[in-house]
Amino acid sequence: MTTLQQPIGSGFGITSTAAEVIHGIDLAGKVAVVTGGYSGLGRETARILLGAGARVIVPARDVPRAAAALAAVPGVEIAAMDLLDPPSIDAFAERLDRQPLHLLVNNAGIMACPLTRDSRGLEHQFATNHLGHFQLTARLWPALRRAGGARVVSVSSRGHWFSPVDFDDPNFEHRAYDPWLAYGQSKTANILFAVELDRRGRRENVRAFSLHPGGIVETGLAKHMTREQIRQAGGLDEHGNPVVDPARGLKNVEQGASTIVWCATSPKLESLGGVYCEDNDIAPLSEGDSGQTAPTVDAFKRGGVKPYAIDPANARRLWELSERLLGISTDFQES
Repeated sequence: MTTLQQPIGSGFGITSTAAEVIHGIDLAGKVAVVTGGYSGLGRETARILLGAGARVIVPARDVPRAAAALAAVPGVEIAAMDLLDPPSIDAFAERLDRQPLHLLVNNAGIMACPLTRDSRGLEHQFATNHLGHFQLTARLWPALRRAGGARVVSVSSRGHWFSPVDFDDPNFEHRAYDPWLAYGQSKTANILFAVELDRRGRRENVRAFSLHPGGIVETGLAKHMTREQIRQAGGLDEHGNPVVDPARGLKNVEQGASTIVWCATSPKLESLGGVYCEDNDIAPLSEGDSGQTAPTVDAFKRGGVKPYAIDPANARRLWELSERLLGISTDFQES
């Protein structure tokens, strides 16, 4: 069954917080992994899931730094992992050997960085935002199946409007590098990954979702932008303070984490999957041009998901490309 990409009337909206959308939901006995869970949206997501009773595990490249950042959230478990280091991903996944995993929140990410490649020659944004999470999910697949009902949430962005996936040159080996096109490609990949993962996982009751959390200056994601660039994009006021204006898609951390938590826990999504969400609901389709090369307030004010980002053929093609680039073969069953 194909899930329609259209709002379902969640009862929540653009200003809802993560605490509000999880109210009344008991996660006792559930296990959650939140990548990037020691800062920004990830930390708020981890805090909220923990508060609802879940056991929360946060993988981190720098464990002491993560421990310091999570000192105010006692109870969160921290384990070493680097999304650009395949052996560390495998080692992290072994922690959950023979255990169930109910929630996997693929939240960690980088944005608009200068051209950098890892030891495999993979462009950093595509490798971090998509391929690392692809491998992590593959390695955690037995734990997800073991849960008897699990969700995988990929934190994408309306930045997917900037670019589809270039299947012929994902690592910018034969085309000029643009940091925003690279970011957009990686965010489109997050959405396509959820589409195909849901198709392959629904028989095992593993459902997948992707989402745009909103524009949140406080997360540190924009560290490769100057303050003037952020101000011109509408993220800072004339005094240099973060702008919070949900009507224009600019949110605080509590509001930004809400759609992540909603996708991970909402009963209204019980029989759905493979959809892209915004503002605590399934987003509508957005037609029109793509390929912008800089973020603007208007780009984050208009909602919706581009058709190329939820196209099933693109999703299958990305899955095959990811396996090839990583040199792995997944055992996900075809639905």
